[in-house]
Amino acid sequence: MGADPSATGAPGAGAPLLHARGVEVTIDGTPILRGADLDLDAGELVAIVGPNGAGKSTLVRAVSGLHRPSAGEVGWSGRPLAKMRGRELAGVRAFVPQRMPVPAGVSVREAVTIGRSALLRPLGRMTAADRGGIDAAMERAGVGHFAGRTLTSLSGGELQRVQIAIGLAQEAPVLIADEPTSQLDLGAAIDVAGLLRKLVGEGLGVLLVVHDLALAAATADRVVVVHEGRTEAAGSATDVLTPARLRRIWGADACLTAEHGRTGLHVAWLGTTAASPDPPTGRHCR
Repeated sequence: MGADPSATGAPGAGAPLLHARGVEVTIDGTPILRGADLDLDAGELVAIVGPNGAGKSTLVRAVSGLHRPSAGEVGWSGRPLAKMRGRELAGVRAFVPQRMPVPAGVSVREAVTIGRSALLRPLGRMTAADRGGIDAAMERAGVGHFAGRTLTSLSGGELQRVQIAIGLAQEAPVLIADEPTSQLDLGAAIDVAGLLRKLVGEGLGVLLVVHDLALAAATADRVVVVHEGRTEAAGSATDVLTPARLRRIWGADACLTAEHGRTGLHVAWLGTTAASPDPPTGRHCR
């Protein structure tokens, strides 16, 4: 489980960094969230999962201040989101989107410098502390050794690490990553997952939106299931991703195993056949 928040020195130590209840969001007249709850502590990784269209990305954008909730309450270290703007928001959470722009000719260092600019006052100049923060962010994300390379020369996994470095440059206590592994191969996804767990071990709170249920189970301290715009369940992966819930929400005959740091999602991809008479819920997950 996550580290004791009081040991991290983060704002709001001893209380959730993020606390959201009954969040509702309507976009162009269509209700997307209908009452979602979410909590995050320092030194904790929370994975948000759910089927397509469930409202996962809308939820993290709402608690980040990127979508305005139409109802509910969101607080960051006890301060209401509705009263926070600009630099104050940048100081409590960094948002890593699904895809980053990759303009030609921009180096890794230049991209991370842009991330640091969220902390600067209008017309403010970079200080030695800012430059040190940029260097530290690149080192923490493991991109310092190719700081001079252009973004267009990087692989998908390297680009994702750069996106995380951009977020780390804000020095916020929470990193929110929306589908950071969706475009990556298995090796790159494992690499990014390991980086996120390392950051959590350093005391960062990480909020992760992910489709891969096995990845969520392997990386998260808690899993939050979102369905039809509401929080369906929250807890350990094996407690909330039950065969019954996988069948009802995802329409999948499947079950999850998690032991010794390894996870498996056993799925009857083609249904039960004569060659494979036992559904995965019977043979693999007893």
